[in-house]
Amino acid sequence: MHTALVLTLVIPLVGAALIASAHNQPNLRESVTLVTSVLLFMVVLYVLGQGGSSAEVLLATPFPGLDLSLSTEPLGLLFATVASGLWIITSIYSIGYMRGNNEQNQTRFYVFFAVSIAAALGIALSANVFTLFVFYEVLTLSTYPLVTHKGTEEARRGGRVYLGILLSTSIGFFLVAIVWTWNAAGHLDFTDGGILKGHIEPAFLPLLLALYLFGIGKAALMPFHRWLPAAMVAPTPVSALLHAVAVVKAGVFSVLKITVYVFGIEFLYETGANRWMMWVAATTVILASLVALTKDNLKARLAYSTVSQLSYIVLGAMLVNSVAVVGAGMHIATHALGKITLFFCAGAIYVATHKTEISDMDGLGRTMPITYTAMLIGCLSVIGLPPTGGMWSKWYLALGALNADQWLMLAVLMLSTLLNVAYLLPIPIRGFLYGDKSTNAAGKTINEAPIPSLLALSFTAAGCIVAFFYAQPLYHLMAGIFEH
Repeated sequence: MHTALVLTLVIPLVGAALIASAHNQPNLRESVTLVTSVLLFMVVLYVLGQGGSSAEVLLATPFPGLDLSLSTEPLGLLFATVASGLWIITSIYSIGYMRGNNEQNQTRFYVFFAVSIAAALGIALSANVFTLFVFYEVLTLSTYPLVTHKGTEEARRGGRVYLGILLSTSIGFFLVAIVWTWNAAGHLDFTDGGILKGHIEPAFLPLLLALYLFGIGKAALMPFHRWLPAAMVAPTPVSALLHAVAVVKAGVFSVLKITVYVFGIEFLYETGANRWMMWVAATTVILASLVALTKDNLKARLAYSTVSQLSYIVLGAMLVNSVAVVGAGMHIATHALGKITLFFCAGAIYVATHKTEISDMDGLGRTMPITYTAMLIGCLSVIGLPPTGGMWSKWYLALGALNADQWLMLAVLMLSTLLNVAYLLPIPIRGFLYGDKSTNAAGKTINEAPIPSLLALSFTAAGCIVAFFYAQPLYHLMAGIFEH
């Protein structure tokens, strides 16, 4: 187990070095990417397969009392499995997208993608808040070259917004919260039941909670969400990384982990410190959905959808009961499958047609049936309708709101779901039922995207359905958080 934990960082980093060395041999470079991603997923599955056994490994001690160390617990194993598993699918998709779109700097793309996955695994398996913070910052810096991949002025401007918001929130809020916690509790280890009870005055708890939640800018709570739409200038595989594989999931995962293992949900419930942040999350859920309704650009609509869906997870954490936290954890996985499917479909449409506006996509479903069928499934999953896995995470979030006697929060979830229907379902409906776009502006027949891209989006769409019928393993993994 100790070796396996170390390998979760070593494998993607060694893979990045091998990818860089194969920059003149595209086939070898992409083969290394696929082999590396598969190896990492196998190691994560091995760790997951050890059941309830826990392990911890010390990587370094930069300062006395501040260890860089990795450990296993249910939330971390969930995020590690999602990130490593979707890396394989995203790599397959990227081969079709990057070649089909004749993207420049493909080697740099694959290298930094691998480094980003290493950072995501470091966050997932962090044993303390200090380790989480270090890998959180590494993830920010390693994804910046991906956001600015195209090298245009628009890409550089989007990259500046991305880097500026994420670094300013993490240093100005997150780091301050960490120092405060260390000073109050004397350590930063993730501990069942939390570490703050008896070490901080309840009156200061809402402020500390706000520093953490706003400091974790990757969770995209309003008003610190602008980096996410700004990053949509990146190629679609990067958007998939941002929205489903690593970046935003690292944010909401960090919120959940700190809520459970630093504050402790019982302590938050007793003090009521969670209540105002619950309303911040609820407001973000609704406002982001309303903004999504106004966007004609497909990636922009999906970006604001992600802002809203992330706050479902934050809201689940702030409901501070076990059912809601289980639902929030499940939503990390189910939203990842649904949203990566939608971004894969957006990229496939762009490769095949170079269209970005929804109003220009009427009738494409009849010439791109595989892509649009997958898009319909992805939409249903993000909305939370059967037979897709997204239904179960929203089901438990709703039960969590009822358990907390928060009827207004339940109303927020229901209203948001109706808004999901309003801004997502028209996309595939227009594709199948409206207009006729069998040819592009040049008069050429429109075909499906390259086969690797179709394989990837078909796989994730199928995963959305499988997650509906086989949700118990995911539920039991999350329920393991509360075994003690």
